[in-house]
Amino acid sequence: MSVLEPLGATLLALLAMGVTTFLMRAGGYWLMAHVPLTARVHRMLEALPGALVVAIVLPIAVKTGVIAFLAITAAAVVMVLRHNGFLAVVSGLIVAALARSMGM
Repeated sequence: MSVLEPLGATLLALLAMGVTTFLMRAGGYWLMAHVPLTARVHRMLEALPGALVVAIVLPIAVKTGVIAFLAITAAAVVMVLRHNGFLAVVSGLIVAALARSMGM
């Protein structure tokens, strides 16, 4: 086994993931070009990002426990008050780090 074999497999995997991502995004645009944009569809599309975040973050938070809920709450509060995603992430990380350092 040469040194280049794992590199080739990694590059192939990255290329496959990139192509798949592009096809999924392009397919979404193509599909939405055939859907009439009614008020109901518009509201659904506006709610979709928040629903995806909850669907991804909530199972992780439930599995992780109190620290995750504290960090998510801190991030949510900062996001509501400052409307800055970077500050929200940093505040969540700081809260999680402090909670872990206190032995939670």
